[in-house]
Amino acid sequence: MDSPTAQMNTNASEKKPISCVGSNVSGSTSVTGSATDTVKSQLGNAIIGEVLSLTAFQQLAGHLAGYSFVKVTSDRDTSLIHFLNDAIYKFHSDYIAENILGMTSMELDAQIDKYNEMFYFDNNRRLFLGIVALHVRDDRKFFTLETVEVDNMNLKMLQAFYNMVREKLDPSLPLFLKPANHMQEAMLAELDPLVMPRIYSHELSASARFISLNPGRAIGRLRIFDREEDYRRAYNSIEWFDIIVMNRVPDDIPRVSGVINAQYTTPLSHTNVLASGWQIPNCIQIDAIKGLRNAGLDGRWVECVVATDASEVRLTETTQPADLAASRPPWTTVRILLEEPETALTPIVNLNKLRMSDRYKFGTKAANLGELQYVLREGSERLSAFYRIPRPPRPNLLHHLAHFLGVPEGADLSEASNEFLRRVIQVPRGIAIPFSIQQEFLESSPKIQQGIGKLKMALELQAREIDALCVTLQQLIRAARMPDRIRNYIDSEIAKNLAGVSCFVIRSSSNAEDLNNFSAAGIYESINHVATAENIFASVKKVWASLISARSTRLRQEVGISLDDSYMGVVIQEEVKSEMGGVLVTTNPMNRDDFRNVYLNVSTKSVNQVVEGTELPFQYLYNTVEGGGRTLSIGSSEKDLRDDQKIILRDLTFAGRLLQSHFSPDYTFSAPVDIEWIAGPGGIYILQLRPYTQ
Repeated sequence: MDSPTAQMNTNASEKKPISCVGSNVSGSTSVTGSATDTVKSQLGNAIIGEVLSLTAFQQLAGHLAGYSFVKVTSDRDTSLIHFLNDAIYKFHSDYIAENILGMTSMELDAQIDKYNEMFYFDNNRRLFLGIVALHVRDDRKFFTLETVEVDNMNLKMLQAFYNMVREKLDPSLPLFLKPANHMQEAMLAELDPLVMPRIYSHELSASARFISLNPGRAIGRLRIFDREEDYRRAYNSIEWFDIIVMNRVPDDIPRVSGVINAQYTTPLSHTNVLASGWQIPNCIQIDAIKGLRNAGLDGRWVECVVATDASEVRLTETTQPADLAASRPPWTTVRILLEEPETALTPIVNLNKLRMSDRYKFGTKAANLGELQYVLREGSERLSAFYRIPRPPRPNLLHHLAHFLGVPEGADLSEASNEFLRRVIQVPRGIAIPFSIQQEFLESSPKIQQGIGKLKMALELQAREIDALCVTLQQLIRAARMPDRIRNYIDSEIAKNLAGVSCFVIRSSSNAEDLNNFSAAGIYESINHVATAENIFASVKKVWASLISARSTRLRQEVGISLDDSYMGVVIQEEVKSEMGGVLVTTNPMNRDDFRNVYLNVSTKSVNQVVEGTELPFQYLYNTVEGGGRTLSIGSSEKDLRDDQKIILRDLTFAGRLLQSHFSPDYTFSAPVDIEWIAGPGGIYILQLRPYTQ
C-alpha cells in the first residue's frame, strides 16, 4: 500500500504496496534523512531485536516536514522488532519481501492485494507495520507510534504492538500511540491512558510551528504587517514582488510573490486557494513576525523557500534584481483566454435545465450545479473512471469501489455509483439568471454606461483613479432602479420555480472565474439569508456590482481579462438549514501525489467561516480507496465531531471522488474538484462545485 497515512510516496503511480505507513504531519513528499547515506549503509539493512538508541534512530531515520521517522516491523513469529534503514528501504514492502518472506519485491507486488489483506486485515497476521516518529516540543522530546490508517488492528493487537516497540526504544523518552483512524480512536477511548499513552493528530497539529501550504521558491521584498490596519494603510503600495507576512493574510490580498501566515489558518481559505492557484510559496510559520523583525528583514529583499520536508520557512537575505522588469513572474505575461460569452436574450431557467456547456450564458457556478442535477437525474458513465486508472502493480482500483458500494466486483459499478449519488447528494432548488439580463440592466442606465466608459478608459491608460471609479460604479449599480420588465420577470420565475421558499441565497456566477490559472476564489459576492422580494432584487444588483469591484477588476486586468469580456450571472437558491458544512477538495493539498485521500474542512457554524479563514475549522483526511478517516485538527472546537457526523463525511468524500471523474476536463480523471457543501436533517447538499487549482 502506498503510504495512505504518511503520504510519503513522491510518485502516486509507484508500484510499492506497503510503504511508509504513518507520520505525525499529514502531507509531504519523501526525502532522504539528515544522516548521510554512507553512515546509514554502515548500519546494514536494519537493527533487529535490539534497543534503538537515540543516536541509532537518527542514523536510520528519514525526515518528513521537520520530523525524523523510522519504519518498524514487528514479527510475531520470531518476537523480533525490525527498525528499517530508510536510506536502503523507502518502503516496508521491499524489506519484508527480501528479509522476512524470502522473495523479491517484484514477486510480492504481483500479489499485492493478497499481501495487503495479510498485513492489514488478517486477525492472525504475522507482521505488524508502523512508523516511529521523534517529536520535539520546546525542550521536550517524545516518540509516537502509528499504524497505517486502514489497518484494522483490534485493541489487543494495538496493545501488543505498542508494548513490543516500547521495549526496544530509548527508555528515557516517552512513547505515545498516535491513532491512525477514527476506529482506533474509538477503541482507545475504552482504555486507561496510563495503560497505553496516546496522543492525537489534532494535538500534534495544534502545536506544529510550521506547515507548508504551498511549496515553492520566490525572490521578493519582505513586507511585515503586525496588524490588519497597517496592511490596509499600505495596501496601495503592495507590489507583485512583495512577500507578505501577517498573522493571517486577508483574502483581499493582491497578487504577490509569497505569503507567510504567523497564525494557524486552513489550506482551503480563499487566501490559500488563491496562493495555490498563483503557484507562490505559502506557509504557516507560528510567531514569524517577531523573529523576522528582530532579524531586521522587514523591507529587505529575500529568497523565500517553502518546502514540505522542512521544519521552517527559509528566508535568505539577497539583493534586488538589477532588472526587476525582466524578473517578472510568468503570470504577468501569460494571458487568460475566455470563451466568447453570449449576451443575446436568454431566458431565466430552473437550474435543473442547465448543463455544463451553458457556462458561456449563465456562468460557471450555475452551469456546474445544473450539470450536477443532470447527473443525479440521468446518471453518468464517467463516475467510476477514477477507480479504473491503473495504479501499478494493480490494474485498477475497482474492487475497492465495489467494496465501498457493497456490490460484487462483477456488478455494474456505473449504475451502483449513480444509485449511491442519488441516495447521498442533493442540490438546493434554484433558478439561474443569464448574462443577458445583467447586460439589459446595465444598458438601462445612462449613468452606469457613462461610468463603465470612464473605467474602461482608466484601465487602458492604467490611471491612478481605477479604484475610485470602481467604487463609484458599484454605487451606481446598487442604487439604480431595476427596470420593471426585469423585476417582474425575476419575480415570476421565483414564484414559478421556488414557491414556498422562505429564505434564499443569491450567488454570483461569472464567466471570469474557475479558469485555468485564474480561480477568482472569493472575489465575487454572494449573499445569504435573503427573505423579501425587495432584498432579493437589491442582492441581485450587489452581485452584479461585485464584477466591478476594485479588487476583481485589478485581478482580471493582471491576467489580460478585459472588462468587455467579463459578465455576471446570478443563481437564486433555496437556503437549506444545516447542522454543519464546509469545503471538500478531492486531493490532499498538503501532498498532491497522494491519490487516496481527500481533504475536508468542516464548521458547525458557517461555511463562510471556513473559506474566509475567520475561524479554524475541523480538518479531516478520508481515504477513498481502502476507506477510513482521521482527524487532523479540531480547529477552534473543544471536541471532535460525533460518529454519526463522521459517517456523513465519509459518504460525502466518496461522492466527491465520483464527481471528480464526471467533471474531469480530460481522461486522466485526476483533476481535483472543490465542493462547498452543507449537511442537515434533509441530507447532504452541494452548494458549489468547481475545479480545485493546484
